[in-house]
Amino acid sequence: MLCLSGILAACTPEKASTYEPKYASNAPPGQIGQEYIFAVHPLHNPKRLFEVYQPLIELINERVAPAFHLKLEASRDYAAFEAKLIARKFHIALPNPYQTLLSEHHGYRILAKMGSDEQFRGILIVRRDANIETFADLKGKAISFPAATALAATMMPRLFLIRHGLVPGDFEERYVGSQESAIMNVLYGKTTAAGTWPPPWEALLRRRPELINELVVRWETTPLVNNGVVVRNDLRPDDVNAVKDVLLTLHEHERGRTILKDIEIAKFETADTSSFETVRQFVAKYDAAFGPRQP
Repeated sequence: MLCLSGILAACTPEKASTYEPKYASNAPPGQIGQEYIFAVHPLHNPKRLFEVYQPLIELINERVAPAFHLKLEASRDYAAFEAKLIARKFHIALPNPYQTLLSEHHGYRILAKMGSDEQFRGILIVRRDANIETFADLKGKAISFPAATALAATMMPRLFLIRHGLVPGDFEERYVGSQESAIMNVLYGKTTAAGTWPPPWEALLRRRPELINELVVRWETTPLVNNGVVVRNDLRPDDVNAVKDVLLTLHEHERGRTILKDIEIAKFETADTSSFETVRQFVAKYDAAFGPRQP
């Protein structure tokens, strides 16, 4: 049985901040019709997330006007995103696969998924001068992760390490809030290794190519299914189908391919709950390895 809610408590700060990023798009000038909130889980910091996904929102709005329009919303961290997902604050969302399954328990259904599943794998990054060559070298060391429910960047690397001979407690886990923060903790020597996944690592190298001289991907996991697209189950069917049509045809035209390039996938694909069966199986193995979580 999937245990999809208990982990949320583990990643919620003891003292919650009231700050929420203001990276939300405004309605197109003169736009009428229903407004839907389209939220993306914290793949990037809010500013970068807005840069990557706002062109997609603008394209969808052009195609569906005047019936309705979308407004892009970012969240400060995984815990904030998940709290709003559970409270059904979003009309449409792009959660990670773990959160995709979670959403089904809160009145969402799976509409589509990101393609390029080969990208959805965990990687473990270390400093080149750290002399980390074997899994045993991580015993007693600190590893930085973005958040407890970051599937590719945290959950997959954690289970990977257990499957290669380590046991819970062999290494210290530090949840630092974002993908880039996890990597930078290693760069500055605050942790010995970082769990992340290819897109943020490759994006960081494009901005700071010199980091390849200091950091290296030491291990990587096998891939899982990529991020889902979910819709609240009370949305008008015609509106849902209009959004789906835009997503599934992005790879067929130049503007769409430019958007997909920035998102770092080849295309979106149709999907439903059965598309995420391998994720359910992964979560069951993860729970078996790390024990039951508090509800």
